[in-house]
Amino acid sequence: MVLTFIDHVDGTPNEASLQALTLARGLARQLGTELHAIAIGSGADAIGSSIAPYGVSTVHHVADEQLEAYAPEAWGSSIAQLASANGPEAVIGPGTERGQEVLAHAAAELDQPMAANCVEVTPGEPVHVVRHQWGSSLLEEARLKGDPPMLTVPPHALGAQAADAPGDAQLATFEPAIEERRLRVRVSDVETTQTEGVSLKEAEVVVGGGRGVGSEDGFRILEELANELGGAVGGSRVATNNGWRPHDDQIGLTGTKIAPQLYIAAGISGAVQHMVGCKGAKHVLAINTDDESTMVQKADWAILGDLHEIVPAITEEVRKAKG
Repeated sequence: MVLTFIDHVDGTPNEASLQALTLARGLARQLGTELHAIAIGSGADAIGSSIAPYGVSTVHHVADEQLEAYAPEAWGSSIAQLASANGPEAVIGPGTERGQEVLAHAAAELDQPMAANCVEVTPGEPVHVVRHQWGSSLLEEARLKGDPPMLTVPPHALGAQAADAPGDAQLATFEPAIEERRLRVRVSDVETTQTEGVSLKEAEVVVGGGRGVGSEDGFRILEELANELGGAVGGSRVATNNGWRPHDDQIGLTGTKIAPQLYIAAGISGAVQHMVGCKGAKHVLAINTDDESTMVQKADWAILGDLHEIVPAITEEVRKAKG
């Protein structure tokens, strides 16, 4: 089997986990084996219906009240114990913060290497992988010598695709033996940020602003455009550092990575860290006065001019089109 760790919230897997399942299913097909999943934490027992369409034949539900809240070392130990008991041909996880951390702990317990951010996997001795490096700015080919090979898949690098035939996703309960020392780090409380409208991670349209916006007030025209398009507003690191937008709105390597159908980048030059954050966007429209800026050069479309004139004009045209 190929075993995939599912990162979820109360039984709802995130998009990155479905993308990891897509890559894992391809590897399982090449190996002629089944695709299994492991789910830990609150609501994990209800995850089967969400991942069955991706070809999962068995869901290993880790049943332990101590693990209902996130405990990275203990969760990693659970995956390691399941792997030791079942001998998977590979262990795969999403390249989320949680996925990377949990698989790293599992690999350490199994005394195996882990390859992060893999976008291609070819079976063999050793396994051949292609993975993102330097903030997804280059691809690296590597050989992964592990038994089992353990790897993660970067978010938004691959599309989540359902299988031609759904799996049964039969639930199998797994009860690990968790040592007390594995619980020394765990989540005790969760504080959520109150946001209105669509979140940056989920938005189909994102309107981003950078240094060229000029001020906190300057973002109002971006908010109007995003509202008309049913999208979300984000900012570059300059915009958040200057206090024009909350830090939760930062798009970039150290902020939020977005994958909208359309990203409208207004007054953003296109530093490499920001380009990494918007790499998953399907189409990019740049609005800038500098025709040599990275964002303009990399965009699908560009409008050269003052964003304070162009953005309101676009908003007005959208309103007309909507009637």
